[in-house]
Amino acid sequence: MSYIVLSLAIVGGIGIVAALLLYFVAKRFNVVEDPRIAEVEAILPGANCGGCGLSGCAAFARACCTATSLDGLNCTGLGDKEMAQIAKIVGLAEGTRIRKVAVIRCNAACETRQLVNHFEGIRSCALEHSYYQGESACNFGCLGLGDCVAACPFDAMTFSESDKYPTVDIDKCTGCGKCLEACPRALPKMREVHPGKQLVYVNCSNRNKGPLAMKECEVSCIGCGLCKKKCPSEAITLESFLATIHGDKCISCLECVSVCPRKSIMAEDAPAPLK
Repeated sequence: MSYIVLSLAIVGGIGIVAALLLYFVAKRFNVVEDPRIAEVEAILPGANCGGCGLSGCAAFARACCTATSLDGLNCTGLGDKEMAQIAKIVGLAEGTRIRKVAVIRCNAACETRQLVNHFEGIRSCALEHSYYQGESACNFGCLGLGDCVAACPFDAMTFSESDKYPTVDIDKCTGCGKCLEACPRALPKMREVHPGKQLVYVNCSNRNKGPLAMKECEVSCIGCGLCKKKCPSEAITLESFLATIHGDKCISCLECVSVCPRKSIMAEDAPAPLK
């Protein structure tokens, strides 16, 4: 009986000592979190989309509370009202916000692209891109399986089963960039929204020479350079037989849209401000 009592005493003593050690270690290394972080995080959408450039909403809230300026800190899922609330919580002036939305640099619906095969199996853009060029003749175009649509956390993208082509609702798009991560061919691209200016962009990513690009798709850019010659603001450059329109220089005159022989330049009305 004495052995049992002794054993219990030893085990109990070890437990008490361990508990005391844990208590003092916890007190010594205790980190008091800024209560403002929870307030800021409560305002955020909680999508953890990474559109702010950080790992998620918690990281964004922490960055706001430790920053000396909110410039460059922008939650793409919030409007000006919510960002003003965050600025008030952290005691800083509101930062400069530049809205960005995604555009798809491919306009090849089923009737315009040349289909050369049919894939039977698990349908995924990432999977097909890793196996081969896809069902169309163009190595640069949309694979038409909607990985980007599935990745969008804000329901800003839809997929047409008839055209096998995704579209972006730029009024809903928050610029989180999830579609860019999901597309194995990097077809979505972020464009800055400038008030009073239309979004003008080349709706193609084909970098093949003109004759080959024309065979692959009816609306492909062939790098003819007519848009560049016509642009009065020098907003267009040509590289690898593909035109690129730089939004910071574009004045939305639409001269490039009218002169393009392939109808591969798109102009869309600027989206409404985020509420």
